[in-house]
Amino acid sequence: MKQNLTGAEADVKSYLENSEEYLKLKIFKVLMGMVTATAQLLLVGAVSLVALFILSFAIAYAIGSELQNDTLGFGIVGIFYALVALLCYFLRDKLNKPLLKKFSKNYFD
Repeated sequence: MKQNLTGAEADVKSYLENSEEYLKLKIFKVLMGMVTATAQLLLVGAVSLVALFILSFAIAYAIGSELQNDTLGFGIVGIFYALVALLCYFLRDKLNKPLLKKFSKNYFD
């Protein structure tokens, strides 16, 4: 009887230690997934912003050349981006649901 209790105690202790190690690995996996996703997002975002910046200058200059007024071309492109920013502001709540789904999938899987 005493040996059974000692064996059961050892089994419980082993289970708790293994559960702790599993939890640590799970947390590490989730954190590294978030870190790599963030790094990829920052890299792609930075390169995309540089490309968008250069294309915006080209488009603004082309519009300005057609209208024979560079200032007006840059103003039109600026107004376009202001409208896009307003649209993003009003639709910002629609972004929460997909983000929550994505991160909860990563965390709970």
